[in-house]
Amino acid sequence: MVKYCPAQDFDCARAAERLEEAAYLDVDYDAKSGHVIFTSFDQRSPDPNGWNDEIQPRRNSTKTETGIFTEQQTSESEELSFAGYLTVISEDKKPKQTRFSFPSRHHPASGSNFLVTFPTPTGLHPTLRLTFPTPVSSPAQNCGLYTHLTLPLSLFVDKYQLSSPNYLIANNLQGIRALSGETDLEAPEWVVRKWGSTMLLELVHHTPHGARLESVESNWQVNIPLHLRYLPPREGGATRVNIPWPIVFWACPAEEGVDLNDNPFDRVNLGYEALFDPATTFYHFLPQPREEGGRLMEHVQVPVMDLQESGWVESGTVGVIILGALWVMWKILRVSLSHRERKKTSLPKKVL
Repeated sequence: MVKYCPAQDFDCARAAERLEEAAYLDVDYDAKSGHVIFTSFDQRSPDPNGWNDEIQPRRNSTKTETGIFTEQQTSESEELSFAGYLTVISEDKKPKQTRFSFPSRHHPASGSNFLVTFPTPTGLHPTLRLTFPTPVSSPAQNCGLYTHLTLPLSLFVDKYQLSSPNYLIANNLQGIRALSGETDLEAPEWVVRKWGSTMLLELVHHTPHGARLESVESNWQVNIPLHLRYLPPREGGATRVNIPWPIVFWACPAEEGVDLNDNPFDRVNLGYEALFDPATTFYHFLPQPREEGGRLMEHVQVPVMDLQESGWVESGTVGVIILGALWVMWKILRVSLSHRERKKTSLPKKVL
């Protein structure tokens, strides 16, 4: 980043160096203005004593605008509102009070949690189970309930299994809406070259908008079948596969006249949002790990060939191959000798 700053522009160099510590960095290109826009987000202050930034006026004609805002309560559920102070460095004598609102694409699903488990024994065909401990009700009309899974290379989904209507109904599933990545059903892990796969799965729900929570079923479950690839052998005869928790959310059409593109903090086309209509709002379920502050990651123990116990397998395999080769050679030799004997006996005798 530093090489893109003009020479002797130390403020630009310091700002570029701070981008290395950002939680995420977006780079956008505005075709109309021809500008490249860098947007960074910091989860915490680089200074342990809190935020303490000194912003100096730029030497060129660059306009530097700085604001400090806090989130405000809004009457509209689809909106975000911020209020605070905004100032243009070297132009404004004092900060200006500012308040602005805009529609938001993503929202929390109020009071909705979910838990992820793998029923044991998992074997080579583990089942990912989503449990909803609290009643679930649709936040608006015409909403769909979805989960988006990111699977590592060691796991795959059988799309043909998830196309059976009876299986889908029995496990509270509607069907696969999108599947990308590695989907080869037979290839072992050491043959597959891709990083893994992602799947968007629609879930069954029987909770129309406005339903009374007392009448909504709680602690209901969704079962998603997964399959393990053949994994490389290792000492101990077992390996652990890490599986991140999926995302669970409602996808609802935005209200008529709402422009979701006005959100300056919106980040689109980075994942599953691209699989929906641009005028879609998302209401996310809150993951509920079994331990407070626990990681949203599950672990599955997978049996593999034990390198410490595989010596007899290797020697036995070599022995069987040698015996098989000798048996084939013996059969060929017997056929050849038998053919010669028959040829001798079939020769005509000479008449004296």
